[in-house]
Amino acid sequence: MAREEQRTPRLDVPREPRRALPRPRYDAEAFGRLSERIARYLGTGRFLVYMTIFIGVWLGWNNLAPGDMRFDPYTHTFLTLLLSIQASYAAPLILLAQNRQDDRDRVQYEQDRARAERSIADTDYLTREIAGLRIALGEVATRDFIRSELQRLVEEADEREREDSSR
Repeated sequence: MAREEQRTPRLDVPREPRRALPRPRYDAEAFGRLSERIARYLGTGRFLVYMTIFIGVWLGWNNLAPGDMRFDPYTHTFLTLLLSIQASYAAPLILLAQNRQDDRDRVQYEQDRARAERSIADTDYLTREIAGLRIALGEVATRDFIRSELQRLVEEADEREREDSSR
């Protein structure tokens, strides 16, 4: 009697994805660029001025218009709902834009660090080369050294000549 094996999932094998509904497909890069544009706009004075005008018109219309022309019977309820929806979309878009900026900053930091390491390596190489040239020049006769040696030899020859002529 063969024992039927129970199918227990193994922990080292990933599960098959269970997708009841198809997921929408979108370009993550295009969505990121759009969210950055929106986040950039939300941080401008123009947006604040437009939002202030919108809220002022909304409040003015719903407080000063005749009762049958008001579109928000509770004056601030629908406005609060709209502002909450706007904030609930703005916050994740701003966070997404910040994450993308952090990624760009991280890449820039890594490039700067690599550039600094190359500069340090180049500086070390040039320092060693200059030190090697100084050591090599210390062993090479320079023009001033040759002149001083020739002058010393001429003086010695003159002294010998004077000594030979005085004898």
